[in-house]
Order: sequence, then structure tokens, then C-alpha cells
Amino acid sequence: QVQLVESGGGLVQPGGSLRLSCAASGFSFSTSPMYWVRQAPGKGLEWVSTITFTGRNTYYADSVKGRFTVSRDNARRTLYLQMNSLKSEDTGVYYCAKNERGEGRGQGTQVTVSS
Repeated sequence: QVQLVESGGGLVQPGGSLRLSCAASGFSFSTSPMYWVRQAPGKGLEWVSTITFTGRNTYYADSVKGRFTVSRDNARRTLYLQMNSLKSEDTGVYYCAKNERGEGRGQGTQVTVSS
């Protein structure tokens, strides 16, 4: 079955960077568009980014555009999210998923941006 395992979160100061990873198994990763979504404390899931199956096209929420970069390595079945210039409002649990609604997401990785 679909398994997505996120990692790479942590505590970082405002302005800092983190790189999240997502290891995928149980489905055809190389032919699937992939998504990052997040959930801030007390709020619902928010779409963050999409990458097409080739990796040629990427899309971002306005709130992260210019600061986050999504990428993928199909040979390693791994999705990445490079997060720069982090802000306190980026705090939350980050998930990789099979669609913008968070389908198939794993346990997530906690990102906390705080001084």
C-alpha cells in the first residue's frame, strides 16, 4: 500500500533553512505528481507545493513562493522541500501526499520556527 515517510523537520530560527525529505513506496512514484501540505497548530491542512511527475513543473502557494523549492529524485523515490527564509508562520507539521487534500500522507515532520 501507499507509504510516505517524511523527515528533516526541526527547530529553526526565523530566517533559517530546512530541507525536508519524503521517502515513497507502494505506488508508482515516478509517474505520480506529488504534493507537500502542512498543518499549522489549530488549523486545517494547507496546500504548499506541487511537482509534476517529471519534475519539470512546480507550483507553490503564494505564502511560500520564492522561499521554498520542491524537487524529486525518481530513481531514489524521494521528494524534497527546501525551505529558506523561514518565518514563524511556517510552523506546523509538514506532509508529503498524493494530492492537495493530503491523501496518503504519512506521519509528517514537525517544523518549528522560533527564536
